[in-house]
Amino acid sequence: MALRDTASLLAGLLVLFHTWGAWAVVEVNMEDKVEVLQGQTARITCIFTSDDGIGATTMEWHYVINSRQKQRIYHQSSLMTVVDQSTPYTDRISVNVTGASKEIVLTISNVQVGDEVEFVCLITTLTDGIGEGRTKLRVFEAPNPPTIESVRTGISVNERHPSKIGVCEVKNGYPKPNITWYRNLTPLRNIPDELNVLSRVTRESSGLYSVTSELSMKVVKEDEDADFYCEVTFFLPGATSMTETTRINITVHYPATSVNIWIESPKGKIKEGDRIELHCRGNGNPLSSIFSIKRPKEDEGKEKSIMVLDDVTRLDSGVYVCTSMDVDTFEGISSNTTVFVNYLDSAVVTPQGTIEVAQGEELKATCNALSSLPTETVWLKDGEEVSKGNTLIVKNATFDTAGAYVCVVTVPEIEGMESSSTLHAYVKGRPEITEKDSTEIESYEKTVDLSCRARGFPVPEIIWTTSDEKQVHNEASQTKTEDHVVSELTVKVASDMTAVCRATNEYGADTLTFNIKAKSNGVIIAVIIICILLLAILGSVLYFLYKKGKICGRSGKQDLTKEKSNKDNIVVEMKSDNTEEAILLGVNGEKQPPSDQGGEYLNVQK
Repeated sequence: MALRDTASLLAGLLVLFHTWGAWAVVEVNMEDKVEVLQGQTARITCIFTSDDGIGATTMEWHYVINSRQKQRIYHQSSLMTVVDQSTPYTDRISVNVTGASKEIVLTISNVQVGDEVEFVCLITTLTDGIGEGRTKLRVFEAPNPPTIESVRTGISVNERHPSKIGVCEVKNGYPKPNITWYRNLTPLRNIPDELNVLSRVTRESSGLYSVTSELSMKVVKEDEDADFYCEVTFFLPGATSMTETTRINITVHYPATSVNIWIESPKGKIKEGDRIELHCRGNGNPLSSIFSIKRPKEDEGKEKSIMVLDDVTRLDSGVYVCTSMDVDTFEGISSNTTVFVNYLDSAVVTPQGTIEVAQGEELKATCNALSSLPTETVWLKDGEEVSKGNTLIVKNATFDTAGAYVCVVTVPEIEGMESSSTLHAYVKGRPEITEKDSTEIESYEKTVDLSCRARGFPVPEIIWTTSDEKQVHNEASQTKTEDHVVSELTVKVASDMTAVCRATNEYGADTLTFNIKAKSNGVIIAVIIICILLLAILGSVLYFLYKKGKICGRSGKQDLTKEKSNKDNIVVEMKSDNTEEAILLGVNGEKQPPSDQGGEYLNVQK
């Protein structure tokens, strides 16, 4: 009975306190917002002011569903502490109460973007009544790195409407990221009929945002070199962050505004015989214009952007015109270049071909070649330079003056540009026999070969005579060049004799005499036999001294050699009437058997 009365009393007091609360308010202080990254832990603090103790205070946490509805997630009084069930926060919240400072901290773990709501802290006391505070929970998630993709086709400057440039995309950010397009360093904004940026926002099942932005614009020629990219701005707790995409370029199609024609090769000055390559190109893009190159004195050009001319001559000189015809507008523009083919005519020597001068006179000739550039002239004889300049002068001509003179005309400015011509010079005069050595000849043979060389102009004739026959030898051979003659004769030698070579022409003659001495072969044979006999005697003496021990320490019992040599034996047999035994001695001094002796003779074996 007493307990029931006590409970009734408490209930009445509570009603009374609530009635007083209509005129008293509990002061509650909370932050306007709390920011946290998705997946982390949020802490929301509620501080209240009241003279009542914690035991006389009821605390509740709610989250706002909409402007008219909120949901309680936590309740605490002096009698109980309750975490409401079946709410999004049942398993993720905890509350820490500090009585002294009257601070209540709501902790939410593993915060998700769906937790971005307003949380309400409701305080009810016995004496001060009811008070509440509100904090907005802000959740953030950094997006993935942005991507950009440009169009793969060219964009014409003649398009009437804006053309698609590229697409930027950023995924899985919270709150929604922002995309800004840039051309070089300039941000792009919508311009009616000129530039359009279209963005599309997608809310993913995770609650995160993905944003796609497409840029379309009318392009100009300068856009071909421009860098396009996107700047993505997103938010983080207490900060705003930014990242950029890579740069992209676009291909802009535009008609040519100028055309250029040039000589690709050869570099430098052109000469006759060269191969010329002309190129023609406009500054439009793509290079789809129709190009034509027109040669000098032609009415129409050939449709090509490269023209090749082989083995050009001076007739190929002139103005070459290149025309570019745009395939879209059919408008043409032209440019030209001048081609000049340098030339060097054949060298002309005066007098032409040949020149004849008498000995002691002056040899004079000139050489000229018409050229488009300055030239240099040199004269060569036998490959060596003998004069410079157009005029060749040789004073006091001799037979050595005769020969081929080559005039070489060159153009120093162009390598390999030269022309040449040859003048054959002949010096008229009495013949000269040029080889006079070996005129004294000793011959052991029955015949001897003689040679006689003479020079002169006109070319001499050679006649041979010999002292033994006193006649002309018509069988002699003759080989002639332009100013030389060589004659060869084979003569029989029976005794000492002379042979005369006589060279003649209309200006005189020259002779050469060969003295030939005949030598017998019998004398040579006699000399050889005497030498062999002396060698045999010397060998016998040496052997005798060896046997007597006079040389080499010979005791008389040892042979000079252990083996007899069968090669190069020279055997001498000596026999007299008063001895019955002949002794054959070899080169080594040994006895030879007497059975082979047939009389007194000298036998040489080898």
